[in-house]
Amino acid sequence: MTTVNILSGGAAQGLVRGLTEAFKAQTGFGIDGEFGAVGVMADKLRAGTPADLVILTQALLAKLAAEKLVSPSSIADVGRVETALAVRSRDPVVTVKTEADLREVLRSADAIYVPDTKASTAGQHVAKVLDQLGIAYEVASRLKVFPNGATAMRELAVSTAARPIGCTQATEIIATDGIKLAGSLPPGSELVTMYTAGVTAGAAHPDEASALIALLTGADQRELRQRMGFAG
Repeated sequence: MTTVNILSGGAAQGLVRGLTEAFKAQTGFGIDGEFGAVGVMADKLRAGTPADLVILTQALLAKLAAEKLVSPSSIADVGRVETALAVRSRDPVVTVKTEADLREVLRSADAIYVPDTKASTAGQHVAKVLDQLGIAYEVASRLKVFPNGATAMRELAVSTAARPIGCTQATEIIATDGIKLAGSLPPGSELVTMYTAGVTAGAAHPDEASALIALLTGADQRELRQRMGFAG
């Protein structure tokens, strides 16, 4: 089967997976590609990795368009995603209403599962929040850092720690079996990121890539986007 190739932030993996059959029925094409830290995906495109479209943060798409790697006229917003907390399905949901609550929750965790703190949106934010809360050094030995949020959440699901917690994009939490969304980050520590799609300048299948973007962003799929953790 001919496929459309994607380079995407992990935040969109569940949504893309949920649209695979509808896209195949509409175009006859399958969907293939890579999902991971947005910085890594952008660098793969820059290095010449074949891709028909990218789904990354709005800021990164603007940079790639300026670098003439993405068609500016094709760019469309998919939706906003918040960075949130996760716990294993069997663990109690944590209550975090203030930054003081967040500080205590993180200090009491014996393992903190996060994505790449340099290349991923959520990971960079976690590092910033730990500094902001004044506990970066204290919890450094308990940080479990993985290449992307999806991997970090799969590892959280099978963690044997007594009190583990995770922090990544809500969409990655929702898409992972064995864990559950435990709550939003409190005011002052919150992060909401707009994810955006665009057809690459070197797309082998630009028409089908445009069709997939239309599917990802269309009104007909609003309920699926919301269920997967995207907000309008």
